[in-house]
Amino acid sequence: MLPSLFISHGSPMLALQPGASGPALLKLAAELPRPKAIVIVSAHWESHELLVASNPAPETWHDFGGFPAELFAVQYPAPGEPQLAAQVAGLLNQAGLPAGLNPQRPFDHGVWVPLSLMYPQADIPVVQVSLPSHLGPEMQSRVGKALAGLREQGILLIGSGSITHNLRELDWHAGPESVEPWALAFRDWMIEKLASNDEAALHDYRRQAPFAVRSHPTDEHLLPLYFARGAGGDFSIAHQGFTMGALGMDIYRFG
Repeated sequence: MLPSLFISHGSPMLALQPGASGPALLKLAAELPRPKAIVIVSAHWESHELLVASNPAPETWHDFGGFPAELFAVQYPAPGEPQLAAQVAGLLNQAGLPAGLNPQRPFDHGVWVPLSLMYPQADIPVVQVSLPSHLGPEMQSRVGKALAGLREQGILLIGSGSITHNLRELDWHAGPESVEPWALAFRDWMIEKLASNDEAALHDYRRQAPFAVRSHPTDEHLLPLYFARGAGGDFSIAHQGFTMGALGMDIYRFG
């Protein structure tokens, strides 16, 4: 059975400058059975209601600015799968989580950047689930639990965000060995609570974790972690690291 994954997707430039994350993602993909499809929650599709993308041919959305032209030329033409999208929406509705379908949604960079490094052939169908971020961690845990059974059907579940995400405090010239102590303290607290399966503390991270608000001024980049945890099993670390001093690049697997 496939695990679920949490991937810190970093800057969009990861697609062109994969650093240590690229080989880690490629290695992880090679170790897993080939998925029949991928269901992914990205930090970059915040919504008020819960939605599932049913677009059969999602476009590659370059949902950012100020990057080199070659990044805007990157395409990830993986197909969607409307039938799976309907199944996902049905599972969510059965779990008391009302969900609708969105037939127009393209792939944001939280989807195509990490997947372009894991499955560069873009030949595995991908279905994206939106992130009602205002409902917090507990909601994402419930979404993950509602979809956990898909793993037994050969479907890979992924939460794509970042273990730390404060863009205002990044040092764009810092090397990988340079890590801000506050970011490290937060990351290490999260690992401790994930390893001990302390769901109450994890759901209350914003009050309990050291430097929580500094590490996540808004929490949309952490919430996909709760989706992956809810959908998966035992916690393990696939990759650890930081870029730009404070942008966590950790990759976790559950199960």
